[in-house]
Amino acid sequence: MKARRQVLGLVGVTGFLLLAELSSRSGVVDPRFLPPASDIVAVLLSNLLHGKFWIAAGQTMQAWAIGLAVSIVLGVVLGFGIGSSAVLRRLTNSTVEFLRPIPSVALIPLAVLLFGVKIESSLMLIIYASFWQVFIQVLYGVADVDNIAMQTARSYGLSSMARIRYVVFPTTLPYLMTGVRLATAVALILAVTAGLVIGSPGLGREIALAQSGGAVPEMYALAVATGLIGVGINVAMRSVERRVLSWHSSVRSEAIV
Repeated sequence: MKARRQVLGLVGVTGFLLLAELSSRSGVVDPRFLPPASDIVAVLLSNLLHGKFWIAAGQTMQAWAIGLAVSIVLGVVLGFGIGSSAVLRRLTNSTVEFLRPIPSVALIPLAVLLFGVKIESSLMLIIYASFWQVFIQVLYGVADVDNIAMQTARSYGLSSMARIRYVVFPTTLPYLMTGVRLATAVALILAVTAGLVIGSPGLGREIALAQSGGAVPEMYALAVATGLIGVGINVAMRSVERRVLSWHSSVRSEAIV
């Protein structure tokens, strides 16, 4: 079944590339705006041989990694701290519901005002957007802890830290892994967006420069590169999630299917 899904996925990608190639070559789509897929792939392969591309990719991944790490730490600490206290949940509920819907791109003017086009601007956007993915999932996980299990742990004299370790954390872990997986994708999106809009160092800025310079195949090649990076990150996170949650019923049922 897994091999079949992979084959179907490969067929879908091949079909898409073939459609893009024929559309451009036949004139259905203006090649000035959508070059043939073969030209885009050729530019992409050429970029892999140049250090400039890898420097830009490294800058994007640096902002992605730092922002993601900070957002995970903040999301876990605040999620467990607030989620474990009914009083704190009630006190922060209005604030959370007010701040969470604010799109991170709305903070771009503030980020530019504070940090200019430096990496800190990217980090501000990444951390703000990714934090909510982890924080909200941890809150859901803590709220899902079975009350009987908590009462039993208390009756056996387990301390607060022991209850978190042996009761709360195992229940919350699947939610946390989901939040981290979502945060990895959101962090990459914002890392590229910051480069596109703000001009922070990275692939996003290179895409914007290629577009403004009329290098359309280069623009598409860089966009494809960011997509491939996103696919690689998602595959890696899926693998980590399966390993960490190998005991969980959802992962076992997925393996059976």
